[in-house]
Amino acid sequence: MKEVKCECGHINPVGTALCEACGRVVGEEAESSKLLDMRYEASPRRSQHYNKTFIDKIWSFFSSVKVGVWLIVITLVASALGTIFPQEMYIPPNIPAADYYKDEYGSLGKLYYQLGFHNLYSSWWYLILIASIGISLVICSLDRVIPLYKALKNQRTAPREGFLKRQRLFGITETNRDIDFEGIRTKLRSKRYSVKEENGSILAEKNRFSRWGPYVNHIGLIIFLFGGLLRFVPGMYVDEVVWVREGETIEVPGTSGQYYVKNEKFIRQLYDKQKDDQVFNDALKKNPTVIKNFQTNAVLYEKKGNTLPGEQPELKKVESHSIQVNKPMKYEDFAFYQTDYKLDEMHEMKFKLIDKKTQESFGKLTVDLYDPKKKYDLGKGYSVELLNYFPDFEFDENSEPITKSRIPNNPAFVFNMITPDKPKGEASFVAIQQTIEPTGNNKYKLAFDGIETQNVSGLTIRKDMTLWFLAIGGAIFMIGVIQGAYWNHRRIWLQKKNGQVWIAAHTNKNWFGFKREISSVLEGTSLTEPADQLNEKS
Repeated sequence: MKEVKCECGHINPVGTALCEACGRVVGEEAESSKLLDMRYEASPRRSQHYNKTFIDKIWSFFSSVKVGVWLIVITLVASALGTIFPQEMYIPPNIPAADYYKDEYGSLGKLYYQLGFHNLYSSWWYLILIASIGISLVICSLDRVIPLYKALKNQRTAPREGFLKRQRLFGITETNRDIDFEGIRTKLRSKRYSVKEENGSILAEKNRFSRWGPYVNHIGLIIFLFGGLLRFVPGMYVDEVVWVREGETIEVPGTSGQYYVKNEKFIRQLYDKQKDDQVFNDALKKNPTVIKNFQTNAVLYEKKGNTLPGEQPELKKVESHSIQVNKPMKYEDFAFYQTDYKLDEMHEMKFKLIDKKTQESFGKLTVDLYDPKKKYDLGKGYSVELLNYFPDFEFDENSEPITKSRIPNNPAFVFNMITPDKPKGEASFVAIQQTIEPTGNNKYKLAFDGIETQNVSGLTIRKDMTLWFLAIGGAIFMIGVIQGAYWNHRRIWLQKKNGQVWIAAHTNKNWFGFKREISSVLEGTSLTEPADQLNEKS
């Protein structure tokens, strides 16, 4: 790598086209006659001229626009693949994910699960893609905005001849008459140009701020991506559905045991034909069970102090609310929404131990389907042991009993009935409308004696501390879009040189409008409009 030394003696960074000290065209550009590349004011970018160390190579890689575009394309493709089948959070919670995708979608679903697309948006490689886009945006911005800022800050009112000649718009007018430079300055100011003058040379400039539009975009995107990544930080984002049975108190997800919610009562109301048929007459004729309202009378508790593992926490009530659809319970950063319900879910099953021949009863037992006991003492030497429990019973391909889920949709039990005359007990498999005795000649059996049901409320619990980042990032991004799209940076240089007036001009876009503006400024003077050298050379 060679340093670039100017005629004035100043040592410039590698890749410099315009001397930082005097403004001369230097390096290889000095021998060329092509127009100057003014995207970054002909200033060098680190990524294009430093590739020596490992850090330089990483910098060059991420500063490439092509790399950034490919990262975005790969992320978009991956995101699209994640929508082919439902994500794991949206499948039934009572079915293992591997079995669900295989059963529902066959071999393609199995492959989808094995590749990790079932949990795509929280997978490590997807988060690395998002982080890589953010790194690319940061390095791309720094690689370009620093040399641009330095060049614009140090731009000269009276640049060198080589600089003026190699602008896209350039012209020379031979004149012996005095030019009304004051009138030109007045017209420029009326068009909102900032006019600087140095030894008879003029620099008129406006809308420099528009050059920062793309970098404001990048800042907005970086904040937006950062907000998205914060959703995977514990405590920053919660969006979960929980099922709470009447009378049950459960821990609120994402609070590390700090908050608990209780379902005191679930209420479902239907439209009454006598009261509501005037408004909903047609609907009630087609379907007489139209839901008018369903709600959960909920109480939110906060844990008091610290508790030891396994110890029941002491709770204090902090909020209560009748949660209805579109009427959530809100507390601090949490919101509890009513989303679903289940009526008459089995809660307890009752049995009685009887003699099969005499039908004499020797006691009753009640099995809590969510927390069954291991043994039930009926007194006088009679007891029942619970050997196995299948909440959602079915036979597998080997005719072995299994449970599909923990929800008691179809409970089945393996009991051992201990009596004074059968001290070792008699085994019995008991399911709904089904009893199987392994030996086939049991003296006793457990007869079904009733069932208790309860309603279950489905609540969606949400907490989002990242919305401010997303909103601020989105707003900054739109500011950058407007800043770069509706304004353009325009500069006009005028210099008197030995009976000549040199005019050069540059803009970063909208050259047609810029030419018309220059024409209106020079109207009424003897100055010739600068020619478009790009068109002449083409």
